[in-house]
Amino acid sequence: MRTEAALLTPNEMGEADRLTIASGIAGMALMEAAGSAVVDSLVAHYPKARSIAILAGPGNNGGDAYAAGRLLKERGLTIRLFASQPPSRLSGDAALAAATFDGPSEPLAAFDPAGADLILDGLFGAGLARPVDGDAARAIDVANAAGVPIVAIDLPSGISGLTGMAMGTAIKAALTVTFFRRKPGHLLEPGRTHCGEVVVADIGIAGDVLDAIAPQTFINDPTLWREQLKLPVRSGHKYDRGHAVVLSGGFTTTGAARLAAMAALRGGAGLVTVFSPAGAIAAHAAHLTAIMLKRCEDEAELAARLADDRFNTFVLGPGFGIGGKARDFTAAILAAGRHLVLDADGITSFAEAPDTLFEAVKASAGAAVLTPHAGEFKRLFPDIAAGEETSKLEKARAAAQRSGAVVILKGSDTVIAAPDGRAAINATGTPWLASAGTGDVLAGIVAAQLAQGTQAFEAASAAVWMHGRAAELFGPGLISEDLPAMLPKVLAELV
Repeated sequence: MRTEAALLTPNEMGEADRLTIASGIAGMALMEAAGSAVVDSLVAHYPKARSIAILAGPGNNGGDAYAAGRLLKERGLTIRLFASQPPSRLSGDAALAAATFDGPSEPLAAFDPAGADLILDGLFGAGLARPVDGDAARAIDVANAAGVPIVAIDLPSGISGLTGMAMGTAIKAALTVTFFRRKPGHLLEPGRTHCGEVVVADIGIAGDVLDAIAPQTFINDPTLWREQLKLPVRSGHKYDRGHAVVLSGGFTTTGAARLAAMAALRGGAGLVTVFSPAGAIAAHAAHLTAIMLKRCEDEAELAARLADDRFNTFVLGPGFGIGGKARDFTAAILAAGRHLVLDADGITSFAEAPDTLFEAVKASAGAAVLTPHAGEFKRLFPDIAAGEETSKLEKARAAAQRSGAVVILKGSDTVIAAPDGRAAINATGTPWLASAGTGDVLAGIVAAQLAQGTQAFEAASAAVWMHGRAAELFGPGLISEDLPAMLPKVLAELV
């Protein structure tokens, strides 16, 4: 279900709390449950920790810290709590939680973790909206330098729950315990790195509050798209699974097209053909077996090939070359109403005329997926890319809305965004994916899903997840050629 994959902005999480309290569950009950969840996770992960230094902030995150501190004391642990302000200045549920804490609180300015086995960070939660400064900034820096594990409540202090950006300095946690659903800041870098391991705890918020909130951001997980994924059926045949085409560049750049083609075939397309200029046919023929090969030299030959409507999905970009030919081929494919994955050289070819591409996408009866890395994104969407205060999530969303295409903004925290506002943040993958040719493989996997009839957003999301999962299954030493061979294992997990 999509609700299981939902990511909530800080405002949406606040609304989930409000709706829960309005249903008759006291806010203090939620805070007690949060404190209990933090303690359970802390003890489970660090059973040998006996002395805990706690940082408590001025809001509900601080209230959670007070609740956790009381429960840790009840378990016999030694607690020192450092508060950003005296308990008498707290309000609401945070004040009630502080009143239950049986022990002194020290001023944050005096924070000293010497002798602590672990630090519990309850300064600021996901809703932080301004840079951290003063005593709080000093405390964060001291905590990071202490050399002991840090457990963060909700989100590491200093990280924006909305953007994942560091608001000045930020806690570097080994474990983060959040509640009900993750926030975008748990997955967007640098927040993802600052979080360490993330535990999502149930604190009594009913899932049906999401019906009212209607979130549009999701973690890219099979629960988001598995039901829409098209897979082979016993009564089917290869033509039911679509015919993907990868357009090749010249003789010296054929490898990229073959990577995409093999990924499309392994990813589930029923048939895959490489359209090649005459001068590169011999290079392809020396390597291709199950993948077919056809000459396609110019627009006239492409038009003749497009007369066969069984060619339903195209990949243009990997090793194709930058320039007018890429633009003309793109226009012809879109005008013919075919699905198109535009990658690499195909994207860069429209750097001087992006609106021409966007108009063609919006006029096409086929689906379009753009797969830029940060540099290619900047070439196609320079004004959107320039927004330093705008998150990667919102940049991808704005690009999808402007272009009319599904946008895969690649990176360690890849974002997939649709023109209708839906977006997903990926969590699979390894650093070994930062290697030549892996993007070509991703383009082929996207094409495989589109060729089989999966809708564009789900096709792109599934492909990104599969690509990352293939890397995880292979492990260290991965190069791009290894990824297609891992796809059967990924598909086996999904089915």
